[in-house]
Amino acid sequence: MATPVAEPSAEKDVAIEMVGEQVCPTDPTVAAKAVRKIDWFLIPAMTVGYGLVYYDKAILGSAVLFGMTSDLKLSVPDPQRPSVVDTSRLSWATSLFYFGMLAGLYPMSFALQRFDVGKVLGIIVCLWALICMLTAAVTSYEGLYAQRFCLGFIESVIPTAFMTIITGYYTQQEQSLRQSWWFSSTGIWTIIGGGLNYGFAQITGGGLHRWQYIYLLAGSLTFLFGLCCFAVPSSPVSAWFLSRDERLAAVERLRFGQTGVRCTQFKRSQLKEALLDVKIWLVFIMMASAYTVNGAVSGFGPLIVSTFGWSTLESILFQFPLGGLCLMTILLTGWLGSRYPNIRIPMLIVCCLPVIAGCALIWRSEWSHHAAAPVIGYSITGTFGAVVSLIITLGMSNVAGHTKKSFTAATIFVAYCVGNIIGPQLIKSQTKPAHYPELWLGLIICYCITIVSAIALYAVLLRANRSKEMKCEEDTSERAKLAFQDLTDKENPYFRYVM
Repeated sequence: MATPVAEPSAEKDVAIEMVGEQVCPTDPTVAAKAVRKIDWFLIPAMTVGYGLVYYDKAILGSAVLFGMTSDLKLSVPDPQRPSVVDTSRLSWATSLFYFGMLAGLYPMSFALQRFDVGKVLGIIVCLWALICMLTAAVTSYEGLYAQRFCLGFIESVIPTAFMTIITGYYTQQEQSLRQSWWFSSTGIWTIIGGGLNYGFAQITGGGLHRWQYIYLLAGSLTFLFGLCCFAVPSSPVSAWFLSRDERLAAVERLRFGQTGVRCTQFKRSQLKEALLDVKIWLVFIMMASAYTVNGAVSGFGPLIVSTFGWSTLESILFQFPLGGLCLMTILLTGWLGSRYPNIRIPMLIVCCLPVIAGCALIWRSEWSHHAAAPVIGYSITGTFGAVVSLIITLGMSNVAGHTKKSFTAATIFVAYCVGNIIGPQLIKSQTKPAHYPELWLGLIICYCITIVSAIALYAVLLRANRSKEMKCEEDTSERAKLAFQDLTDKENPYFRYVM
């Protein structure tokens, strides 16, 4: 006998139209096949997509070594001290990208919830590609400021889209590994980008400067990715690459976790709950603190390494060990988080420690010609990638209700922008002889804040789970019914937080 299916309602999850309010028997083999298909369809595309986002931002650090600073007057003599170079324009060019992201995150998140995901992504990513290629046409630092702001506004769609897509296709336990897969492209593309930039460094002659070729390539690759985005379904309910039985199994297996799939109605009550939820703001503090490293060390990495006595080409090559460690730690912590319950916060704290040690090593070691110690310190800061990946997983695995999830995804990347804005401002060119003390001390303080916030989050989640367990007795029928009502994590008595 077919399982009764509930009447469709805009207030409820789209999944309820397919599987109804009671458990729908499915074949585990079919469910496993559906997960494999989802993995092969989504994860490679998301890895490429977020890799392009990361490459697009990181190439500014290499472009400045290829003449962009002089061409666009991003570094000029300090009027008060002509012997000192003022790089504040370069810092602002980096930061304005994230101001653009700040402006775009919430509107883009609303558009993703309200409209078809594939169409929204396809149109916006193609527009992003065109704006990226226009960097090659910029002739002044004022033009670069405008271009960077617009680029950030458009690119804000990618991270929020990917985080919410993962929560709509995978169980709580599976999300740690899958979020780490697409976010690991920060490490992969640090290596790929370093290789590409090394190749561009060999270009001589031609009608363009070397930094212009980099942006033309990045924009072209992004446009191809944008065309592919039109094929992305909004949820497993409408996944065209799955058979009907596979779609049914893909949706039904999400019932137990109570995280839901997708609801297109914006709910003010969920927004209000999110604004007052201490968990989300602890995650915000963690993300803003942790991502200061990216804005400073990753964005200015080649420039900083070049001050240790290494050439332009050698400085680019030193991105490889940083990217490699970033990649390995993201994947390792993602795998461990999906395999063992409630170890995500302890792993996050452990991964903060090498970043603190690396910053201290760079700051306090001798910056002699071809110095090894600061390069080692720079490389081990790559564990920041695992810290950020775990923060994303913790934030998105511990909320339910689609409006609340969309708000949380946007808020996490608002914090990401805050960290990236603060990071470059810690680099004061006039303090180079003292080894940029504000930068390294600031980063160490930020990672201490991350650790304290992680401990506080663990206590909050543990207390919330214990409270739910004391108040709620297991009722299988009620649990099945509530799974796709688009309830928030606080409204649903059967939702459990992961730590």
